[in-house]
Amino acid sequence: MSEVLSDWILSVEGTPAGARYAMLLALISAFSHAAFGALQKGRYDPWMARGAIDFALVALSAPIALFLVPWPSGLIWPFLGGAMVIHFVYKYLMAMAYTRGAYTLVYPVVRGTGPLAAVVFAMIVFGEQYAPLQWFGLALLSGGILCLAADNLRKTSVGRPTLIAAIGLAVLTGLIVAVYTVYDAYAIRQTPNPFTFLAWFFFLSSIDFAIIGTVMWSRAPAPPPLGPLLRRGVVGALIAFVSFGGVMLATRLDKVGEAAVLRETSVIFAVAIGWFFLKESVGFRRICIISTIALGAVLVEFGA
Repeated sequence: MSEVLSDWILSVEGTPAGARYAMLLALISAFSHAAFGALQKGRYDPWMARGAIDFALVALSAPIALFLVPWPSGLIWPFLGGAMVIHFVYKYLMAMAYTRGAYTLVYPVVRGTGPLAAVVFAMIVFGEQYAPLQWFGLALLSGGILCLAADNLRKTSVGRPTLIAAIGLAVLTGLIVAVYTVYDAYAIRQTPNPFTFLAWFFFLSSIDFAIIGTVMWSRAPAPPPLGPLLRRGVVGALIAFVSFGGVMLATRLDKVGEAAVLRETSVIFAVAIGWFFLKESVGFRRICIISTIALGAVLVEFGA
């Protein structure tokens, strides 16, 4: 099955059809990633929540990696090792930021910092070029996302020292998002069967926080019930397959920078999730900001 899907990916890679599929995958990834972030910030400690998700990722991806896709060979192993390191840093910084700031503050700062850096990195690594209208769209999107974070900052009641730390960690995390986006795109393009990289990526890069989360749960003075936590972990793992897997395939099919920018429309979905599920308010100001973000994404995608 993976060979059939891999052959199809290779057949549309770099074609107009591939560009359309990449756009669809990036938007699906955006929605999924917003849901993924909300799961990590929800009712459980972010470290335990991420640990539960990674525990489920290991359990679900191990049989796929070991038995259903071709094993990695040659330089793919070092690429996987690099991905493990980069994504550990990302997850660590993300958890640190979530323990210091509200979801609706941390998430937009992370996603607003990443697109510009990802486009610049993609230009350097892949030689991608962007038209002036696309740069204007990128400015609208990143600026809108950061305005959303500023609006959330205005409304927050968290103490100032914690807030400053949360914003600093979120900015740093956004830069790491750009790094892993370009790195993963390069690595998956070097793998003959992209599903080999995906399966082994999910398997190997999830071991770290599966262990950390287990240790923290076992040492907690009042650990949350294991059953609900693990159920949330399974849901998060399934979402992660769609979110991270979708954007990696999108970067294989078309421009890395465009896929990275479209994925950052996840903040629009994050606001909707915060409104519906986390009971956070949404007013006219945020609707205007979201419209700016959406317009920026459209210009980046179609402004060439």
